[in-house]
Amino acid sequence: MNTVRSIVLIAASLAVATPALAQRDPAYQAARSAGQIGEQPDGYLGVVGGGSAELRALVNSINIQRKAKYTESAAAGATVEQMAFTSGCRLIAATSPGEKYKTPGGSWATRTAAAPERDSRCV
Repeated sequence: MNTVRSIVLIAASLAVATPALAQRDPAYQAARSAGQIGEQPDGYLGVVGGGSAELRALVNSINIQRKAKYTESAAAGATVEQMAFTSGCRLIAATSPGEKYKTPGGSWATRTAAAPERDSRCV
């Protein structure tokens, strides 16, 4: 199996597993629904605007979990950055209307019914 295909398959499983872990925390879901946090192209969550210390701690905790998963999966032949980027593509695609995500240009956008704007390298 080639490396790109391996990365895509592993990242697809991460895209499902990582949000499922975070969704156990009602604060995560509330912040996501309120547009206070959003998915970024690099595979990590970001805080939209300033955000409270509690919100930043929540995002940091989730991002630590994500990095651990990316690092674990990178052992299959990809770098952590490749795993994170591929997961970022999937996580942004999986956002629901009304949720925030970061565009390739670096600005926060609110997902509409249309497909989100993603990096041209996303498959």
